[in-house]
Amino acid sequence: MVDNISQRFELLFDKNNNIAYKTLQILQKESEETNSVYFYMDRLSDMLESYNSYIRTRGLTLIAYNAKWDSDYKIDEIIDKYLKHIADSSSITARKCIILLPIITKSKPELRECIISALEKADISNYTDSMQPLVYRDIQNSLVEIHRQ
Repeated sequence: MVDNISQRFELLFDKNNNIAYKTLQILQKESEETNSVYFYMDRLSDMLESYNSYIRTRGLTLIAYNAKWDSDYKIDEIIDKYLKHIADSSSITARKCIILLPIITKSKPELRECIISALEKADISNYTDSMQPLVYRDIQNSLVEIHRQ
């Protein structure tokens, strides 16, 4: 078992997706409890540009779960890059991004309006006919949740 956060962080990029996913779960739980993962925010931001949709999704997830620790406004600086994933080339990554947005707005209310705007303007026409209703429903659910906050 890896105890060090930096060693765990490197496992997010493991070629074995089971190892990487278990690591994501550990780091997500850690992010809920402490700010120890927040120190990797720049690397998490870099993950959003990965060719690998699993890596993009892991970055999106950990950024959202670290919003409550964002005293340096790092998410504010990258919010446009984050919001591009509402219409990610991978519908699974897009759906995860959309579902995570209320976590960000809860901790970063100053980003609420730009997030709402991005959700309302999202072009999901690039997804298959079977996936579009799911993405649309995720957008509507996130908007409802954000408006409730």
